[in-house]
Order: sequence, then C-alpha cells, then structure tokens
Amino acid sequence: MDSNKKKRNISKVINASDIGQFNFCSISWHLKKLGYKPKSDLIDLGISKHKKLGITIDNTKKYSKKSKLFKLVGIFFLILSSIVLIIEVIL
Repeated sequence: MDSNKKKRNISKVINASDIGQFNFCSISWHLKKLGYKPKSDLIDLGISKHKKLGITIDNTKKYSKKSKLFKLVGIFFLILSSIVLIIEVIL
C-alpha cells in the first residue's frame, strides 16, 4: 500500500517545462514526477550549459544597468557643456 501512496503523491502543478517533457516522452515525465532521476552525460552537460547561460544572462543585466547609467552621465555632461558654450557665446 505504501508504494501506491507514493505513486499517487504527484504534484498537481504543471509548468512549461513539464509540458515540453511530457510531449517529448510521457513515460520519462511520469517517472520524474515519481522521483526517479535519469542518469545521462547529456543531461549533465545540459545542466552545465544552462548554469553558464544563467550567469551570462545575469552579467548582461548587470552591464545593461551600468550602460544606462553611463548613458545618463554622458547626456548630463553633453547638456552641461552645451549650456557652458551658450553662456560663453552670449557673454
């Protein structure tokens, strides 16, 4: 009976990843939901690549924020130098 309870304890939440895996292989999806973990060098490689991609995305977000800050600083100095130039021409 305990094994039947374990099999019925499948999460009712389905995310996009679950849908993709179910479409690819419904048996694999079901086994994963039951707690079985497949062993494959390709899966390990995929996990590694996803982690590296996540780091790249985080760095891109960080550098994008810095880029916006430098852009604002540049605009500020452009306006400031334009004002100084106009004042010198007038005087």
